[in-house]
Amino acid sequence: MDFSKVKSVYFIGIGGIGMSALARYFKANGYAVAGYDRAQTVLIDELQKEGIEICFEDELALISDVYKNPLSTLVVYTPAVSLEHEQLCYFSSHSFTIKKRSEVLGLLTCRKKGICVAGTHGKTTISTMVAHLLKQSAVDCSAFLGGVSQNYKTNLLLSERSDYVVLEADEFDRSFLKLKPYLALVSSADADHLDIYGDDRSVKESFVEFGGLIKAGGILLTKKEIELEFKERDEVCHLRYSLEDQEADFFADNIRLVDGLYCFDFYARGAVMKDMVLGVPGMVNVENAVGACAVACLTGVGEDEMRRALCGFKGIRRRFDYRIKRDDLVLIDDYAHHPEEIKATIRSVRALYPKRRVTGVFQPHLFSRTKDFYKDFARSLNQLDELIMLDIYPAREEPMEGVSSHIILDLVDLPVRKIVDKKKLIDEIKAVNPEVLLMMGAGDIDKEIDKVANALR
Repeated sequence: MDFSKVKSVYFIGIGGIGMSALARYFKANGYAVAGYDRAQTVLIDELQKEGIEICFEDELALISDVYKNPLSTLVVYTPAVSLEHEQLCYFSSHSFTIKKRSEVLGLLTCRKKGICVAGTHGKTTISTMVAHLLKQSAVDCSAFLGGVSQNYKTNLLLSERSDYVVLEADEFDRSFLKLKPYLALVSSADADHLDIYGDDRSVKESFVEFGGLIKAGGILLTKKEIELEFKERDEVCHLRYSLEDQEADFFADNIRLVDGLYCFDFYARGAVMKDMVLGVPGMVNVENAVGACAVACLTGVGEDEMRRALCGFKGIRRRFDYRIKRDDLVLIDDYAHHPEEIKATIRSVRALYPKRRVTGVFQPHLFSRTKDFYKDFARSLNQLDELIMLDIYPAREEPMEGVSSHIILDLVDLPVRKIVDKKKLIDEIKAVNPEVLLMMGAGDIDKEIDKVANALR
C-alpha cells in the first residue's frame, strides 16, 4: 500500500484499545483522523481531546466530506464490527481502500523491526514492559500497546531514531497472521476464541503458523512450558524463557517479596543480573518480566538500563491496578477474562495478602466464551472467599439460549456467591465489608470501578 497517497483515515470501531493506538499514530503523523464507535468511554474522551472527530451513530451524514474521497482516504475497521454496519457498507460499495487494523500493523512491521508479543494471556503486560525497557534505554522504540501504560499515560509510543516497533500480536480473528515479526514472543497458547477457531488444536496451529512468519535473521522467543511444535528454521534463532526452569535460556531464581514487591536474580544465557526489583506486584508479573527482560537483552539493552527501568515500571491501566491500598481495604482492578488469567490473578493476590479475605467481582465476557469455559471459570473463581457476579457482557454477540452467569455460579462452592444487577453492586459490596476486593472482567465493568472506589473511600 502507498501511504503517500493517503491524506485521511477513518476508523470504524475507533474506541478499541488497538484501534485507538493506530488512530493516534496517524494523527501524530499529520493525517486527518476521524471515526465511529458506539459509546463514549474514557479512552474516547482522550481521543476527542487530542483533536480526533468521533461519532456515535451509524449514519452516513456524520462522516465529514474530507473522508469521502476514495483516492485519499484509508478506512480501518475492527472485526468486532458487523459487516452490515452502514458506514462500512458505504465505504465497501464506493471503492475505498479498506483494511483491518492487523493488516495496517502488518504493513508497518514489514518496514520496521517488529517485536510482536503473542499469547492468549500476558501479551499486553509483556509488550508494555518491553516497550518501557527499550524506551528507557539507548535502544528506544515505537510501540502500539494493548493497554494504557501508567508510565506514559497512553497506548502509543513514538520514536524518530529507533527501527524497533513493539506491538501486541492478537490471536482474535487470526489477526496476528498479518504481521511480519523480526522478534516474536509467545507467552501462552491456551484455548480461547473457540467461536473463531472451533477447537484447541486449531488455536495451537495458529500460534505455530505465527511463529513461522518471522523474518530471516530474526528470533522466536517462547515460554518453555508451552506445548507447541514450532518448525525450526536455520535462519531463525529459537530461544526459551521460564519463570524458574533453569534449563531455559532466560529464567528467574531466588524470587522473594521485599516490601510488597518481587525481587529476583535474572539469568540470561549464562549471565546473571542479581537483585532485580519489579515495580509492580504479583507473581504472574515476575514471569512476564522474565520474558520482557529477555527481549531487552536480545535487542541490546544494558544491565543498568534494564535494572532502572524494571524498578520504575508502573504497570498498565486495568492490569493488577491498585485503586485503593489501605491497611483496612485493598481494591484491585484487573482485565482478567479467561479462566487461566483469573486463576493467576487470584493466586498473585493470595501471595500478597495470605491472611486476608478476598472478595471477587467478576463480569463474564462473551456468551461463547462463557459457554466454552464455564466449568473452568468456576474452578478458578473457587479460589476466592466470596464471589459477586454480574451478567455476561455480550460485546459483539447475540444471547445464547441457556447461557448466562448462572451456569458458572451454579458450579461455584463458596459460602457467599451471588449474581447482582450493576445498579445494586455498590450496596452488595458494602454488605460483605471486603478486606481485599478484586474486580475482574473485559466488558463494561470498567465503568463501575470509579463508582465503587469512590463509595468505598
